[in-house]
Amino acid sequence: MRKQRNLLTSVLALSVSAGLHAADQSSFQRISAVSTANNIPPGVEKSHETSAEIIAVSEDGNTLVYTDSPLKGVGMLDITNPKKPTGKGFVSLDGEPTSIDVLGDTFVTGVNTSENYTQPSGYLVQRNLNTGKQMWKCDLGGQPDSVAVAKDGSFVAVAIENERDEDLNDGVLPQFPAGHLAIVPVKGGQLVCAEQMKVAMTGMAGIAPEDPEPEFVDINSLGEIVVTLQENNHLVIVDGKKGEVIAHFPAGAVDLDNVDLDEERALTFDGTQKNRKREPDAVKWLDDERFVIANEGDYEGGSRGFTIFNKQGDVLFESGLDLEYRIAMAGHYPEKRSGNKGAEPEGLEVGTFNGQQYIFVLSERGSVVGVYRDTGKAPEFVQLLPSGIAPESAVAIPQRGLLATANEKDLIEDGGVRAHVMLYQIGSETPAYPQIESVMVDGKPIGWGALSGLVADPNNENTLYAVNDSFYKAQPSIFVVDASSAPAKITKRIPVMKDGKPAKKLDLEGITTDGKGGFWLASEGRTDKEIPHALYRTDVNGNIVETVEFPVELLAVEKRFGSEGVTRVGDNLWVAIQRSWKDDPENTVKLVQYNTKTGEWKAVRYPTEPASKGWVGLSEITEHEGALYIIERDNQIGDAAKVKQLTRVLLADTKPVALGGKLPLVRKEVVYDFIPDLKAPGGFVTDKIEGFAITKDGKAFAVTDNDGVDDSSGETFFFPLSKDGKALDFATLRP
Repeated sequence: MRKQRNLLTSVLALSVSAGLHAADQSSFQRISAVSTANNIPPGVEKSHETSAEIIAVSEDGNTLVYTDSPLKGVGMLDITNPKKPTGKGFVSLDGEPTSIDVLGDTFVTGVNTSENYTQPSGYLVQRNLNTGKQMWKCDLGGQPDSVAVAKDGSFVAVAIENERDEDLNDGVLPQFPAGHLAIVPVKGGQLVCAEQMKVAMTGMAGIAPEDPEPEFVDINSLGEIVVTLQENNHLVIVDGKKGEVIAHFPAGAVDLDNVDLDEERALTFDGTQKNRKREPDAVKWLDDERFVIANEGDYEGGSRGFTIFNKQGDVLFESGLDLEYRIAMAGHYPEKRSGNKGAEPEGLEVGTFNGQQYIFVLSERGSVVGVYRDTGKAPEFVQLLPSGIAPESAVAIPQRGLLATANEKDLIEDGGVRAHVMLYQIGSETPAYPQIESVMVDGKPIGWGALSGLVADPNNENTLYAVNDSFYKAQPSIFVVDASSAPAKITKRIPVMKDGKPAKKLDLEGITTDGKGGFWLASEGRTDKEIPHALYRTDVNGNIVETVEFPVELLAVEKRFGSEGVTRVGDNLWVAIQRSWKDDPENTVKLVQYNTKTGEWKAVRYPTEPASKGWVGLSEITEHEGALYIIERDNQIGDAAKVKQLTRVLLADTKPVALGGKLPLVRKEVVYDFIPDLKAPGGFVTDKIEGFAITKDGKAFAVTDNDGVDDSSGETFFFPLSKDGKALDFATLRP
């Protein structure tokens, strides 16, 4: 094994601070997002699955091209105005495009035409970048994966993976035929298929040496090709001019401590993985001597970070859990992948902006991009960039100060967000994301996500409390939030406990203070899963000391969409019911009142906006200065989102009556539109704005629910309400 020179002595010690360490340092901001669904070719239904996987850019930086596997083609985008990218056409192919790169005024694409795993086939095609017209086509004798064009344009390297069947023998290698590296010369700007070189990768790796599966390639300015053999956990360097192997060495392994390994719907970071194979996916040269790998894993490894090697096989830097911890602190940790490869760093890009080289590490499952400054030694963390769902690749456009990401996940079948291409621009502004993050405690991050309710501390204008919902069913929590900084900081997690154990069968959607130092919590309830509709009072340490289940009159008309918020007005608790129950007229929901002294239940009805698509319901309720402030929202995403608003109901006009009687309809007043705030981060409008609180000095904050990063971009927006660029003062916004 090669000598390892680890420069990382402790997790999160690679930079002076958790962000930029000088006010004048550059950072990236997301400026636009375009759905691949808007670039579907004519004649194809908009409901067809689409994707953006591998992305490249024209030499002038004005056109993006991306592979779209579900549509079997290449999409083109005009980014002349990067804040308003538009579709530029679509080129259909007779196979699955796997990778793409630009060669002069053309693009070259690897296309997989394999009938099965044992008879892999594919070709490399060169097409005009403006017209899409085919120029040259080379048979590759196998299934292509990654494609890269030499910097001098003299050849194209293609990783011929001949991937294994994961359902055969549990995916264990070897599975033939073996993969190899293909090198196709370029003369006069055109592929010369007849002079293609095949470079064997067999006999080198310690794992299944007879069955190499090349995954990714990149080329330095010397024409040297670095190849990752992901499943074989091996790295190979090839002279691209001669087609000869220069060096090869194992990617090695790392020991991981304090890592989340169980998918128990809790963020614990208390496991250990010894000798975890890196199994790199993407690879990029940093210069002619160093390269960086993303350790996603695929076979029996995945070390959750990135590593810098030199050509001799020495480890110059190992990130360990640095990126994964930062992802967790930003609320993007994908708990449902804990048992596999965690945040799964998969894609990489390297680019030099204003004389400074940056490393961009894409977390496929965390849906973020980690940005690091390359110092020649230990990289310095700069920021996390929010991305679409499952970023697969990125391309730097330094001459225009831009970065583009391709995000492959398309939730068309679930009525969710579509696949996206997103654009970012470098500037001198402070990073706009994350808007809320946690801190490290005892060497581990406070894990969080799916924030679903919010309340202000009655005695401290800077302290808020939030709860998570049932996604983290094994870890119901109250989070202490310091809102005095940007981003806001989650400084403490208070576990919600019952009889000394984490409370079970909770779906926390609302929180308010109880006036005694503790809290009242609203659990949405779902009787088909034995989760009761109930209110719970806890002490200051989160121990449940009182349980109040819904009365029979309410349960008789129950539906699963129950309590979505709770607020206290003296001895009364007001509860917002998310959606109509069985006895509610169309476009109405209940506001339920419970008296903590007498045990009486009363209610009124609240009028919701009619839904043009999906549904409209309530997400939060907060009392302030004689009024109930309510979040009313639809369940739509992106351009389809129409209703994300804050309304006000005056308590003086609200006369609840006993359950079973004719419930009066209250009058609402719309006081705030959240959609501009949800558009501001440059992505798509999320559906779940679920928390709202007003502090003792009249400042108001809202927060979104990121669904625990499950079929979600993982983005959480936490922001003060503002008007004309100034914080909205609810101390003066009186009824």
